[in-house]
Amino acid sequence: MVGLIVAVAAVIALWPRGGGEDTATGPHTPSGTQQVPAQVRADAALGPCPRSAPGETGVGPLAGITLTCLADGAPVDLAAALAGKPALLNLWAYWCGPCAEELPYLRQYAERASDAVTVLTVHSDPDETKALLRLTGLNVHLPGVLDAETAVRSAVGAPAVLPISVLVRPDGSLAQVVVRTFTGVDDIADTVATALGVRA
Repeated sequence: MVGLIVAVAAVIALWPRGGGEDTATGPHTPSGTQQVPAQVRADAALGPCPRSAPGETGVGPLAGITLTCLADGAPVDLAAALAGKPALLNLWAYWCGPCAEELPYLRQYAERASDAVTVLTVHSDPDETKALLRLTGLNVHLPGVLDAETAVRSAVGAPAVLPISVLVRPDGSLAQVVVRTFTGVDDIADTVATALGVRA
C-alpha cells in the first residue's frame, strides 16, 4: 500500500501541468506552433518592414537580433534594417490594454514624422495571429515585427512590462528607453525630439 501511494505521488509530481498566465508578461503561446492564415495577414495590411542596405550589418545592442516581419513573414535583421535613421520601436502585445490605447497615437505620429523617423511596432508575444487581428481591429497598419522571445526587451535591459518604447539613434546606440504609456501624439513627438533631436 505504501508503495502504491509513493508511486502515485511520483506520477503526480512528474505530470506536466498546463500553464496559466504570467502576470508580468501576459499569456504565452508555444513558439513555432502556429500558422498565420493568409487572409489574416492580408486584412492587417501592414506597412512593409524596413530593410537593410546591401552589406549593412548594424551595430549596437540590437545587433544580431533577427525577427519576423508581421507584414509578410520574412526575417528582419533589426540593427541592420534600422541603421542610418533614428527609430522608435514600440514594444506591445495583443493582450495589453494600455498598448491598445497607445498604438493609434503611434500611427498618427508616424504620419507626422513621415520619413524622418522609422516607427516600428514590436509584438512581444509569440501569438502572431492575435497580433495581426488586434492591429486590424485598431486600424493600425504600421510596420511591425514579431519578437516571440522578447529579445529586444532583453537587449535594451527593459523591465517585463508593456508598453515600452525604445528610441534608437542612427548609429544604432540607444537614446532612451521609455517605460510608460504615451498620452498622445504630442507626447510622442516631444519625447522623440528631446531624445533624438528630430522634431515632427
